[in-house]
Formats: sequence, structure tokens, C-alpha cells
Amino acid sequence: MTAIYTITSGLHNENEVSRLSDEFLSGIFPGGNYEFRGSHFQDFGTHTLDIIYVRTGGAEGIFKSLLPEMLSRGISRYYLLTSGKSNSLAASLEILSYLTQQGLKGEVLHGSPEYLRGRISALETVALARQKLSGAKIGVIGEPSDWLISSHADPVSLLDRMGARLEPIPMEELLQEIASAKEDDAPQEVPMAQNVRASYPGATQIYHALKALISAHSLSALTLRCFDLLTTVENTGCLALASLNADGFPASCEGDVPALLSMMISEALTGYTGFQANPSRIDVETGEILFAHCTVPFNMVRNWQYDTHFESGIGVGIHGEIPEGPVTVFKVSGKLDRFFAAEGELLYNQYEDNLCRTQVVLKVKPEEARYFLTKPIGNHHIIVPGHCKALFEEFLG
Repeated sequence: MTAIYTITSGLHNENEVSRLSDEFLSGIFPGGNYEFRGSHFQDFGTHTLDIIYVRTGGAEGIFKSLLPEMLSRGISRYYLLTSGKSNSLAASLEILSYLTQQGLKGEVLHGSPEYLRGRISALETVALARQKLSGAKIGVIGEPSDWLISSHADPVSLLDRMGARLEPIPMEELLQEIASAKEDDAPQEVPMAQNVRASYPGATQIYHALKALISAHSLSALTLRCFDLLTTVENTGCLALASLNADGFPASCEGDVPALLSMMISEALTGYTGFQANPSRIDVETGEILFAHCTVPFNMVRNWQYDTHFESGIGVGIHGEIPEGPVTVFKVSGKLDRFFAAEGELLYNQYEDNLCRTQVVLKVKPEEARYFLTKPIGNHHIIVPGHCKALFEEFLG
């Protein structure tokens, strides 16, 4: 929950200031869904979102006197709420300028009640996402695939910026789990080719084996060097990853950790891990891009069919159809120091037998399409339902 703290100059009439404050806050929080802490800053920094309501002018010195204690708790970002009355805005601007001089981050929350409700809601979403990801344990099952020469993560940056850490897990441990995992029969009512039906029980073994590793290592997310499964168990991880991601558990293909970080951030902010896919064709003149991959979260598609894995022609791949409409393309670097986010429209789904099985065509701005040909963050990118670029920018800002 959001907590509201206040700083007020002693030169102002407390009764009048309190009356104006109650009126102002009730317009922003009509349901009273906040905790009013007043001038009691002892627990500042312990709530989902802590906001300092600068109620009057002349409160700058009060903030300055409180700052050392807040800094001692590791707080480096401050949100200053202002009503626009009693010189509240002027004081907030002076405080924000002081924070900037100290190398700290801050923002003045000022505007209509509607704007403030939306802005505070976004800040709450980002704060909850940071809480969710802090302490995350990321399983890396096998090394990143050999062709992902740029798709590695920096453990130090990961710990510093997200509070998460990597846990390497040997592929042999997964293979041992697969050997003893249960099998699920292919559903008779679902049409599929005979070779796909024959591979289905083995694909579910991979899913159950991954679930066992998640439990054994207390994982928050995982990435899998899935192409090794083609030769070791003659099957694929596509079905397993589609199921895990549909359950809200971020799981990426090919040992791609930056893609997985992008999916973790997406799930924490939007509730969707997103569709990890390769750009297969790009028209920089129109901004149209064809993305494809052999797995897609089941909760992102309106329907799907089981197919083979494209490159190998074996196992179980997923040919899903994602609903047309607004989407965001997102990717973060392995050091979390760079990201790409572009809002666009998913135009249509297609199917060609010479590409990975789930294929979507979407449109972004032409200058955003050029990013892929000039400074891409690897090949895999994440497609997320809805327009949510602002959330990604806020989280990584």
C-alpha cells in the first residue's frame, strides 16, 4: 500500500492546512486506499510506495533535516506530492533541485487528480515489481546456446540492479530428472500428426522434470539450453516452456539470460512473461516485422496446434495464434544498462513451413524497426500484450 508522509512549515495554520490536505488526498484516493503517516518518518521506506506530501512552502529545511536518516536506510529515490496550494509546488521544486545536486533521484507529483491517480498507480506497479524480483533465483540449465555470442548476463549488475542472482544447473541434472519423470498421454480429442502424438509424452516428461528442478532449487525463473535435448532425449522443451510461462513462471529458450530477464520484468509489471521470438523479416520502410518461435505461452494465444520443432522436425512445437491488437516489443541487456521498448500493433498471424511454428506480423514506427538493423540487443525479443512502454521505462529508469 502507498503511505503518505507530510512536511509542513510551522508558519501555516495547522487546522486550515489539514482541511485542505484532506480535501486534496480524497480527490486522489477516493476509496481511502492509502496509509496516512503524517510527520512520523520512522518507518519511511518500508511500504510498497512512500510519498512525501509537501503541504506548504517553507518546508525545505524540514526535508533537508530528515534526509540523512532516510539515506542511512538506503533510500535514493523520492516522490514529492504537491497540491499547488500554500506554495507547496515551489517548495517541492526547491527540494527536487537539492536532491539532484546530491546525485539522488526524485519526482514532483503534480497535476489533476486523474493524472495523479494514474501516475501513483504506475509507481505502485513498478514498486511491486521491484519487490517481486528482489531476491529472485534464476536457474541457468546448461550454458547459453553456442550461437548466442552476445546474450549473456552480468551477475554483478543483476544483483545490484534487481537483487537477483544466477544459479548454474548442469544439464546432467535435468536429464536425470527426465529419466524418472512421469509421462502424460496426448489428449485424444486434440488432432495432431502421428509423429507429434508419439513425442507428446516425452515432452511432458521434460515439463515435469523442470518442475522438479524448480522445487529442488527454489527457482524464480529459468532458462534452458533446449537444443541439447534434441540429441539426448530426442525431444524439445517447447511444450514445457509454453506451460511454465502460461503459469506465470518465466522460462526462456536456448539459455538466453537477457531474454529471460526481459520476461521476468514483463511478468512482474504486466502479468505476462511475453512471447520470446526471433525477428525473421523486417521492412524498415513500413515498420512491419515478422517474429517467429516454436514456443509461445498458452495464456497469450486464442488457440494453438501441436507441431514439430522447426529446425529438427522432431518433438512437440507450438503453433499458436496471438490476438491482433496493441503490443509492446521489449528487450533488456545482460547488464541491465540498456533496453529497447516499442509500442505497436499485431497485424496478423501467419504460417509458413520454413519458419518457427508461431509466426506473427506486427508494426512499429519505421525508426524503431531500424533499431534491429543498427543496434539490436541480441536476436531474441519479447512481445507483450498491450501498450506498456511507460512501465518498462519507469522500471529501468
